[in-house]
Amino acid sequence: MKLVVVILTFNEEIHLFRCIESVKSIASKVVIVDSFSTDSTLEIANTLDVGVIQRKWLNYASQFNWALTQLDADTEWVLRIDSDEYLTPDLVAEIQSCLPGIGPEIDGVYCSRRMTFQGKLIRHGGVFPVRVLRLFRYGRGECENRWMDEHIKVSGPTDDFKGELIDDNLQSLTWWTEKHNNYACREAVDLLNLEYHFMLHDSVASLTGGKQAGVKRWLKEVIYSRLPGGFRAFVYFFYRYVIRFGFLDGQAGTAFHFLQGF
Repeated sequence: MKLVVVILTFNEEIHLFRCIESVKSIASKVVIVDSFSTDSTLEIANTLDVGVIQRKWLNYASQFNWALTQLDADTEWVLRIDSDEYLTPDLVAEIQSCLPGIGPEIDGVYCSRRMTFQGKLIRHGGVFPVRVLRLFRYGRGECENRWMDEHIKVSGPTDDFKGELIDDNLQSLTWWTEKHNNYACREAVDLLNLEYHFMLHDSVASLTGGKQAGVKRWLKEVIYSRLPGGFRAFVYFFYRYVIRFGFLDGQAGTAFHFLQGF
C-alpha cells in the first residue's frame, strides 16, 4: 500500500518537524508543496528526506489539486494534512491496521479533527470534533474549488475512522488574528459568489448522506449567509458560547469563541 502525505507550506519552520514526525510511520512518501518560504522550512524538509516541490500561491484548492497532478502514478492513497496539524497515535495505529483492509469500493475515509487555542484543547461550543475527509484513494478525490473552508470531495462510498488529528498552531495571537482576517476576506469571495455567480460554485453542501461537512455547508450557504451580518455573528457566538457551553473552555475558550464568532 503506497500512502502519500501532502503538506502545503509557507514559512512553517515552527510546525513542520512535528507534523512530519507524526506521519512518518505510515507514509510511503511525504510531499511538501512550498510557496517559496523565506524561513528555514525547506532546510527542515531536506533534513527529513521528504519530497519538495514549489509553486506560487493562489489559494489552497488550486495548490492542493495541482499537487495531486505531481504524484507518482503508483500512489494508492493520499493523506491531506496541514503543517500545523499532527496525527494522534490512535489515528496512526488505526491507519496502519485498518486502511490496508478497506475494500476497493471505498473512495475516502473520515476522521475527527480537534483544535487547540493558546495551548488549550477546545472541548465545548459544539464545533469539535469536526468530521473531515482527509484520506482518499488517489484519482478519486480532489479539493473543492473554493477560496475558503475547502473540503476534499469524492463521489463514491466512504468509511469512518475513530482516531483524531489535532490542529495546534503555535504562532502568536496577533498572527492568528491576522490569519483569520485573511480567512474572512476569502470567505467574502465565496459569499459574494452565491449572489453574483461570477465563478463556478463548487460545494459539498447536502442534507443527504448524513455527512457533517455537507450539512454544515448547506446551513451556511442556504440559511446563515442570508441573515444580516452583525446579527448572524452574534447568534453564532451565542449558540457556541451559551447554548453549547463554550464558556466551560475557560479564558482561552472565551477568546476563541468570540474571535471566531465575530
